[in-house]
Amino acid sequence: MSAEFFWLTLTVAMTGLIWVPYMLDRFAVRGIMPPFGNRPREGVRQSEWAERMMAAHVNAVENLAVFAPLVLMLAAMGISTGATVGACAVFFWARLVHLAVYIVGIPFVRTAAFVVGFGAQAVLVFALFGWM
Repeated sequence: MSAEFFWLTLTVAMTGLIWVPYMLDRFAVRGIMPPFGNRPREGVRQSEWAERMMAAHVNAVENLAVFAPLVLMLAAMGISTGATVGACAVFFWARLVHLAVYIVGIPFVRTAAFVVGFGAQAVLVFALFGWM
């Protein structure tokens, strides 16, 4: 497995597991049966941290939709450099920080982590165009 694929795999695994804690909160707040239905219980909100985690999950999925194809294109083109490996690692850690600070509600750090992740994606695009 290439280093880029290693970081992609970690990112996919993290993104795929983010839903678990907020679903456990949903069971705690709404009870066991309502979450299995098609309609939420009216007037019953999730915990604030869980609502933020749901938003972070949506954002993680949106960013994975950009990151994964970039890594796959790098592999298809046979491009693997220190910059691409580093960018993939930075992307993973930026997304992890983004998730953590989103859950606890730290807005400016959250934005900084998002921008760092975006920058890592930009490095991958530059590598694909041969600009790195």
